[in-house]
Amino acid sequence: MNKRILAAALLGLGLATQAGAVDYARFVPEQSRIEFTSTQMGVAVDGRFRKFDAKLAFDPAKPTAASARIDIELASIDAGSQDADDEVAGKPWFNTKAFPTASFVSSGVRALGGDRYEAVGKISIKGRTQDAVLPFTVKHDGKAATFDGSLVIKRLDFAVGEGAWADVGTVANEVRIRFRIVAAAK
Repeated sequence: MNKRILAAALLGLGLATQAGAVDYARFVPEQSRIEFTSTQMGVAVDGRFRKFDAKLAFDPAKPTAASARIDIELASIDAGSQDADDEVAGKPWFNTKAFPTASFVSSGVRALGGDRYEAVGKISIKGRTQDAVLPFTVKHDGKAATFDGSLVIKRLDFAVGEGAWADVGTVANEVRIRFRIVAAAK
């Protein structure tokens, strides 16, 4: 009899844990952002992308099962002025006619403790793909989760800024990308 009670209690606990699991998977674009900082002639230049999409699956109870795909419309860049936007959309920079999107696709997530994680995957820009690790934090309240993080990429690894723009004395090779992705519970 005690074994049956114990088994029933464990089954009930397992079902309660599954019922209490929250999967943050509904992207909330109006609360999300992707920004960047580059350095041109020693001066920091900030910008952002106005249009991007995120497909997420994150359950705080099973973070290593999480997945993410982020696609950025490169022509939606806001580099500070229309002239700058037009320049970086051109062939030497993003070549948005041939390569309209940049993407990050995760292949795994590592829990680092607390609310800190790393998404491991691939970044693709301008037809080139590189391995990447995206460190991020998660804050969640049961209704929504906010994923904040940043990483530095080397633009020349992706042929961004070719020709005369490949001179890292004019435009630095390192670009810091910051993101805030908000996802609501399913």
